[in-house]
Amino acid sequence: MVQTRILLYYKFTPLSDPHAVRLWQWNLCERLGLRGRILISEHGINGTVGGELKAVKAYQKATKEYEPFRDIEWKISEGTGLDERGNSLDFPRLSVKVRKEIVAFGAPDELKVDRGGVIDGGVHVKPEEVEQVIADNPDLVFFDGRNAIEAEIGRFEGAIVPPTNTTHDFIKLLDAGEYDHLKQTPILTYCTGGIRCEVLTAVMKNRGFSNVMQLDGGIVRYAEKFGNKGRWKGALTVFDGREVMDFGENPEVIGRCHKCQGPTSLLHNCDEPSCRARLVTCENCGDSVFCDQHSQVQTVS
Repeated sequence: MVQTRILLYYKFTPLSDPHAVRLWQWNLCERLGLRGRILISEHGINGTVGGELKAVKAYQKATKEYEPFRDIEWKISEGTGLDERGNSLDFPRLSVKVRKEIVAFGAPDELKVDRGGVIDGGVHVKPEEVEQVIADNPDLVFFDGRNAIEAEIGRFEGAIVPPTNTTHDFIKLLDAGEYDHLKQTPILTYCTGGIRCEVLTAVMKNRGFSNVMQLDGGIVRYAEKFGNKGRWKGALTVFDGREVMDFGENPEVIGRCHKCQGPTSLLHNCDEPSCRARLVTCENCGDSVFCDQHSQVQTVS
């Protein structure tokens, strides 16, 4: 069986010609037969691509030869496989686009980057440092930097989960003062691979949050280190054909089907054409999903 891999990566660094980088990345992925999604802006690159192991390694090598991307940190996981045409089963197509932001917070002019990354973002906390940070800050709170539906199937114990449908909602909630009571509280933000927290911590600091940190490498790196034995509970939503990831055998299932309330880690797109929501839905109820927008955004504490 052909081995396949999925890469998750990002790099905040100034790019003077994002369109030239887009063309190069498109041609590189096409030549290697990789599929996935890559966003490029003047702030850097954000991508997840998959394909045959040999092609993935060639992609890493070629991308690192470009000086601004030399020290990209790659998160690598096993892919599902290839279809009969040799394309990744985890991604339907290749998409490489230039955008104002590589994470769509709706604040492109607020973010400042240099060759070292985001300027004045939150302090990076490595997974192995989390327990010491908690010991040093007994009032520390975990703050989820993802969309709220993702937290319904997996989150850190006791985390604050803002009621967000998109990353734009974080700016609205912060500007409305919803979390002003935490401005002097130690906060450890977390997200899938770390990129959303790079921006989130910067915009929080811009609004007066004085002690904001971010989980270095995100949930992916934490789970690689601790599996099911740390503070992370449940499954992780990913944005490829796998949809969710577990970390080790017999993971705790914390999601509840929006229809029957049975335990599940599966998400399902709402079947009502006018509804863009995703719902936690067990396999048995998947064929009879109804629109219930009230069940898809909950603040979990």
